[in-house]
Amino acid sequence: MIIVNTDFIANNVIVETLGVVQGSTIRSKNIGKDILSGFRTIVGGELSEYTEMLTEARQIAVQRMVKVAEEMNADAIINLRFATSAVMQGAAEILAYGTAVKIEKK
Repeated sequence: MIIVNTDFIANNVIVETLGVVQGSTIRSKNIGKDILSGFRTIVGGELSEYTEMLTEARQIAVQRMVKVAEEMNADAIINLRFATSAVMQGAAEILAYGTAVKIEKK
């Protein structure tokens, strides 16, 4: 599956637009890592536990989006975007969305 954040794919022609596809997940860290991150906010620095959580969440959201596109028999997803929102303290939703398309080589 080709995934791009542009509205075109080099050397290809979009022959059919299949529709919007999306995938999401809500993730949180366990209380121990949440406490460690809380201490780190006092002294400063990267909150690596949350960086890891969001990286993992983006990967899961993209996988779920791709699954939906594959069910539509799409060749590619264009205009990939991410959105995030805090659901509660220490938990975040990541949404990946784009447009599923059929393509042909030029």
